[in-house]
Amino acid sequence: MKESPAVHSWRESLRAFGHPRVVTMLFLGFSAGIPLLLIFSSLSLWLREAGIERSAVTFFSWAALGYSFKFVWAPLIDKLPIPFLTRMLGRRRAWLLCAQLAIIAAIVWMASTNPAAGEHTLTLMAFAAIMLGFSSATQDIVIDAYRIESADKDLQALMSATYITGYRIAMIVAGAGAIFLAQHLGSVEGAYSYNAWRWTYYAMALVMLVGMATTLIIREPDVTRNSVFTHSTQDYLGLLFLFFLAVSGFILAFFFTNETVITAKSSLFSMINNKPFSSFLIELFRFAFAVMVAWLIAKIVVSTGAINRVMLQEAYIDPVKDFFQRHGLQLAWLLLALIGLYRISDIVLGVISNVFYQDLGFSKAEIASAVKTFGIVMTILGGFLGGLLSIRYGVIRILFLGAVLSAATNLLFMLLAGMGHNLGMLYLVVAADNIAAGLATAAFIAFLSSLTNISFTAMQYAIFSSLMTLLPKLLGGYSGSMVDNIGYPNFFMLTALMGVPVLLLIWLADKHYTIKETPPLR
Repeated sequence: MKESPAVHSWRESLRAFGHPRVVTMLFLGFSAGIPLLLIFSSLSLWLREAGIERSAVTFFSWAALGYSFKFVWAPLIDKLPIPFLTRMLGRRRAWLLCAQLAIIAAIVWMASTNPAAGEHTLTLMAFAAIMLGFSSATQDIVIDAYRIESADKDLQALMSATYITGYRIAMIVAGAGAIFLAQHLGSVEGAYSYNAWRWTYYAMALVMLVGMATTLIIREPDVTRNSVFTHSTQDYLGLLFLFFLAVSGFILAFFFTNETVITAKSSLFSMINNKPFSSFLIELFRFAFAVMVAWLIAKIVVSTGAINRVMLQEAYIDPVKDFFQRHGLQLAWLLLALIGLYRISDIVLGVISNVFYQDLGFSKAEIASAVKTFGIVMTILGGFLGGLLSIRYGVIRILFLGAVLSAATNLLFMLLAGMGHNLGMLYLVVAADNIAAGLATAAFIAFLSSLTNISFTAMQYAIFSSLMTLLPKLLGGYSGSMVDNIGYPNFFMLTALMGVPVLLLIWLADKHYTIKETPPLR
């Protein structure tokens, strides 16, 4: 990827951190980071203190589907105006405000529901968590589109860095902060207090006002301020109705196949004697079946003529076609391979890292201090470093550096495995790993931004961001089985070697893809 030599001095690069658009992403990143742990770790602790069985807690994993498949409704964000708000605030700010209101409503709904009151309330809590996941993923779609459209490529790396900073600060607030507040208000393991968790979640809903205030203060990107919506209200409602029916079919297919899936997993496990692999195969078939149901529903509805086919083409087909037309078939697949593999080293290892720390004898307090607090600070430092170096030396150089560091730092885990319970080495490993991850992420987000067409920002970036974690998370599910078979040292070596093809892909893409020359900082 051909880039011109660095054109910015260190003073210019540092000064760019004060750019209004860069500062804006700090607050929007904070708004994006609040919901995540309110669905996962904080909620899991709440449910455990409430006496909910682990099997029931897995029901809440549905809430994560929104993050993995947000590209499905990203076209709606690009194409559908919101009555009154779009005219008043603009396309991006209107959707952003609606998503934030929905997030607050979902958090309040969760706060108003006591999971220990019975199966009915637990189901209501699950639906509230799903609403929170969907609303949060929607906010992510809009923030990504806003970031790309609101500033030139010279600021994307720095905006990514401040976004990561805000996101990580929010995770501290919604994670350690929420747990501390609930404990302070009187809920501890063995002495559950619904009121403590209720007021904790009300406080988290109040914190989301930071994001709403930011949305109302910032300026709509110039590229979307005068957006023209050319289709009729009926066409927009038809597209929304189609999406609703397809998603409903997907969810119902999952729901009504639950008993069948449990039986099938048991039968397959007895045949191949590999529980993780049998579960993966059955869940893969279940997912494929649910997708097929959603596709059939969409196909039937479209065949009736109830949906404007031109609008459907503009929303779903044109963004994909544009990507392949702009880059050509061969380069497009090369870039997609790079996107899908870039973070494979750190994500696959990250899935089992906490288990590794526990196996070495580190206490929960030591892990929390090193990983959840110190590690987050190091990630923030890495993000700022990645943004600064990207604007100083170019995105691609730092993209390559990030790939090298992400793979190389995995080798430090081999040293830790050999040393055992060594707190100093733990902090060194966590520091190196998180700085590398933050640096690589900041450069990678800027790289993904350069691939999008401003006409299809939300859809194309949603596809990229979903693709970048799909394969790594899939392989990460086998990390436990890998460790059981080859041991920790060999596993860490394997994850490091996984990064080698990434370097080759960057080198190959460098010959064919050119990032436009960076303009002067403004």
